[in-house]
Amino acid sequence: MDSDEGYNYEFDEDEECSEDSGAEEDEEDEEEDEPDDNLDLGEVELVEPGLRVGGERDGLLGGETGGLGPGGGGGGGGLGGGPGPGGGPEQEEDYRYEVLTAEQILQHMVECIREVNEVIQNPATITRILLSHFNWDKEKLMERYFDGNLEKLFAECHVINPSKKSRTRQMNTRSSAQDMSCQICYLNYPNSYFTGLECGHKFCMQCWSEYLTTKIMEEGMGQTISCPAHGCDILVDDNTVMRLITDSKVKLKYQHLITNSFVECNRLLKWCPAPDCHHVVKVQYPDAKPVRCKCGRQFCFNCGENWHDPVKCKWLKKWIKKCDDDSETSNWIAANTKRSRAALQRYLFYCNRYMNHMQSLRFEHKLYAQVKQKMEEMQQHNMSWIEVQFLKKAVDVLCQCRATLMYTYVFAFYLKKNNQSIIFENNQADLENATEVLSGYLERDISQDSLQDIKQKVQDKYRYCESRRRVLLQHVHEGYEKDLWEYIED
Repeated sequence: MDSDEGYNYEFDEDEECSEDSGAEEDEEDEEEDEPDDNLDLGEVELVEPGLRVGGERDGLLGGETGGLGPGGGGGGGGLGGGPGPGGGPEQEEDYRYEVLTAEQILQHMVECIREVNEVIQNPATITRILLSHFNWDKEKLMERYFDGNLEKLFAECHVINPSKKSRTRQMNTRSSAQDMSCQICYLNYPNSYFTGLECGHKFCMQCWSEYLTTKIMEEGMGQTISCPAHGCDILVDDNTVMRLITDSKVKLKYQHLITNSFVECNRLLKWCPAPDCHHVVKVQYPDAKPVRCKCGRQFCFNCGENWHDPVKCKWLKKWIKKCDDDSETSNWIAANTKRSRAALQRYLFYCNRYMNHMQSLRFEHKLYAQVKQKMEEMQQHNMSWIEVQFLKKAVDVLCQCRATLMYTYVFAFYLKKNNQSIIFENNQADLENATEVLSGYLERDISQDSLQDIKQKVQDKYRYCESRRRVLLQHVHEGYEKDLWEYIED
């Protein structure tokens, strides 16, 4: 293809690419006459703070309190669907964000409910259901609430209008001494052992508890649990769940499901994608910018992938999907069509280089351990702790360069040939050569005779790598600003 004249992607026939690639009922009735501003979700007793109770996205209470700070290093911004601002990591300090624990998110959710309740004056648990129906968009809820058709609104949200609750309760009042038959287990109990929602359907507390536990723990349902009665779509409120569930783990899981829904619906919030992390990043405005969690994970706020400068989210998403699809069908394509074989060769050229840098990054912890040992050896040769810190700095730069190079091959795969793409290829090749030289320096054995020489070479080379990486990123972002890049729609 014309777009790849600057590359030589010949390969052996056997070359392949693969990717490895969360009180009594009567007393309660009296209390419900007034709006309840307190949500029981905040009163759950925590159990096993380190336990991951849901899927990967389930939040957990506990952890460090995040601080307001600039975006983490690692590249420039503006990698969303449209052109992004130029510059590298030095220009990202204006992107402010906050790292929060799930407990802080819960407090934020309760505050949001309280703000709405100051206007509409409903029980907090009903307001939470209304907000959830509108994806926590307060403005949309307010607009619908005051459009004059409250009955339609409450019906859409599957809740009973709080103003009609007292009349419903009077219609369903029975003597506490009278026995009733549960319509689930068909056992007879005193009326006091039964409870239900404002729809009037009552079941024994044991069946309620088992029903809610199954919905929460096995089906992962939180905000959409409906009344157990056949054909009834009235949703179970939070206070009812917390009153009828006795298992603290089930309560915690329910809290996580509600909190997770709040985060997923809020465009200013994003869970950290690290598997064992329970923090949430809160930004002032959503954008494809780098953010760093308290756990150390740096990711793109827009797409949630590892920070991927200089390629945009759109192209990275297509690339990941292509890698997943082509890894299973590449052999069949190569064997059956000559035209597809040429496309496969081109894909494997970029994929192999992408994967090479990815594999190198996966040995990052091993490399840091090796360098730490070398730093200790150098201190035994009369060098101070301060004097040997250049080695750690060199590894930091090496890893940054490999991450950048890895994503340049994704960017290049979709790039059409023009004069600017030639400049990009030259910058890419220069950075790649310098990165490999730096890697070679760090792998050498260190003796007392070569100590000062290797220190000077390593320092000179990592400074050069930093400079070339900055030049490459600045050029790509300049192309975004000036609309210089043309893409191959794969």
